[in-house]
Amino acid sequence: MNKVIHPEFLSQTQEITNIIEHFDATGQLFVDGKRNKIKLFELGNRTVNVKSFKIPNFINKFVYRFFRKSKARRSYEFANILLEKGIGTPQPIAYFENLAAFSLQDSYYMSEQLEADLTFRQLIEIPDYPDHNTILRQFTRFSFELHEKGVEFLDHTPGNTLIKKTAEGTYEFFLVDLNRMEFHNSMSFEQRIINMAKLTPEIALVEVMSDEYAKLYGRPYEEVLQLMVKHTQYFANRFHRKRALKQKLGLKKK
Repeated sequence: MNKVIHPEFLSQTQEITNIIEHFDATGQLFVDGKRNKIKLFELGNRTVNVKSFKIPNFINKFVYRFFRKSKARRSYEFANILLEKGIGTPQPIAYFENLAAFSLQDSYYMSEQLEADLTFRQLIEIPDYPDHNTILRQFTRFSFELHEKGVEFLDHTPGNTLIKKTAEGTYEFFLVDLNRMEFHNSMSFEQRIINMAKLTPEIALVEVMSDEYAKLYGRPYEEVLQLMVKHTQYFANRFHRKRALKQKLGLKKK
């Protein structure tokens, strides 16, 4: 088992290792996905979140062993980069890789559990959520900040941003599910808009985000809206095509 533990948590190395070694038998189940599983554990006076990544096939096991960093390692390293850039994400604690001679068997990423007030998904599903417009505009500013710092979050989707209300009444945003990111010296206008296109096809929300992003970027609202509508519709159509194909092939329940 290859492991890397954040310097701030080295004094708890044994406890952290025990959590990973007994992952299957202990902990509180938080998310039970088809490929990945998340459990919660107590680490001293903290609650930690451990994501277990399963490698789906033999080819990927070999690729992740020799040619590409594991999802757990990327999650840990990207979290540290985000924090260095002043971007919110739960505190990274450790990653573990279960290695065989010629393959990566599975891997684990541990971070501090963050109790959020909502996710971006709830802004889509609950249009009358309190402070809806304010949160949406502040979220757009957060996305603009990511782009200004050269962060292209490839999984910038509704469930991957946690939102917390501060005592002052403003909102803080935290990225999760971090293993797919790219970092740039700068991002083009179209790169930025495409990066936001998986968030929602709801035109009312797209209009607000376009208005706020146009103000921040210094482009005409109509230009931002046109490009954002184009790409949100493209991703929405692609999503529905893929889902229909899976149903046709019997890979997804109707």
